[in-house]
Amino acid sequence: MKQRWLRIACFVSVLILVGGLFLLKSIPGDAQTECPCLWSFFNNSLHFTGNGMRYWYEEPNGFMSVTNIPYNNLNCKECHVRSCDKCHALQNGPLMEFSKKKSKDMETCMQCHLREKITFKFCKAAGRLDVHIAAGMVCADCHYQSDVHGDGRHKISMRHPYPKGVVASCKGCHIDQKVESPEFDPDIPSHKVHGNKLDCSACHVSYSMACYNCHFDRAIKEGKKGNFIPMNKWLLLINYQGKVTSGSVMSLVYKDKKFIAYCPYFTHCVSPKGRKCNDCHQNQAVQAILKGKKIPVVTYKNGKVAPWEGVVPVVPDKLEWVFLKRIGKDKWEPIKDAGPAKIQFAAYGKPLTKEQFKKLAKKVEVPKEKK
Repeated sequence: MKQRWLRIACFVSVLILVGGLFLLKSIPGDAQTECPCLWSFFNNSLHFTGNGMRYWYEEPNGFMSVTNIPYNNLNCKECHVRSCDKCHALQNGPLMEFSKKKSKDMETCMQCHLREKITFKFCKAAGRLDVHIAAGMVCADCHYQSDVHGDGRHKISMRHPYPKGVVASCKGCHIDQKVESPEFDPDIPSHKVHGNKLDCSACHVSYSMACYNCHFDRAIKEGKKGNFIPMNKWLLLINYQGKVTSGSVMSLVYKDKKFIAYCPYFTHCVSPKGRKCNDCHQNQAVQAILKGKKIPVVTYKNGKVAPWEGVVPVVPDKLEWVFLKRIGKDKWEPIKDAGPAKIQFAAYGKPLTKEQFKKLAKKVEVPKEKK
């Protein structure tokens, strides 16, 4: 009798173990990713899945339509966090320990967020360091909780309207005062005039940071980043969720085939003082479009890449970009006779409308600021 109960107990234990493993595997998540840890709601976060990059790359009009290489075959995905250790594991002599401090260290973020690292370097060199960084803030002061670990819901993209991949916003601090901050003043003339038609970033982000002309052939061959030209001389204006916001581009070249993606983008180089009216209204780019010309946002002159300087409205078929082939270290030459670039509007961005451009083309009276 005792042996019989022992056999039953062993059998039940096996059922529980197998059933538990089955449940872990059946919990909803990204079927293409597996975490070495036990399943967690973090497995649905964008930090873990990398779904934003995958989604826009594999979209019918995305860059995969040029390369025919599935996202999972690229090393882009290697940055995305496979376990908690990526941000929290700290070496302490021969031992490892869990560290909150390490996860809040900006250098931990910069290991993957290379564009932000370059942005801070360029901003500092230009004497216009982001106002938040200048005040001693770090990434984790704005991006915490669900921005980092997710909230259990499966997200398509960082910019997806609902559920949002990133919750941090100017409004959260400067209007809602979730953290005590300089308060938004609705009575400033520029705030009153633009109302809800303009995102804060359109006036307060200094420029668009762009990783321009990514040479995808070499990136795949060498298995590392860096096959691009960082640019920060212009700021693009693009539509996102009914507002004009700051934008950027990502241009890529693969086997001499050209591709460019326009998207809303928050370059972390924020100025406390907004733009002047004529920085956008009737500026050089707007006047050129009015004359039927295209804006040479990036050109190639005398063996050097020459970027446009100033604010550029994203108007369909009005922006020109030169595409280059890398022929050596820091040496490039224009690609010839490769046909037009394939264009994508990513991250839910849209070009400015005719009505919005008409407003940029109108002469505006500079409102007097409050004394």
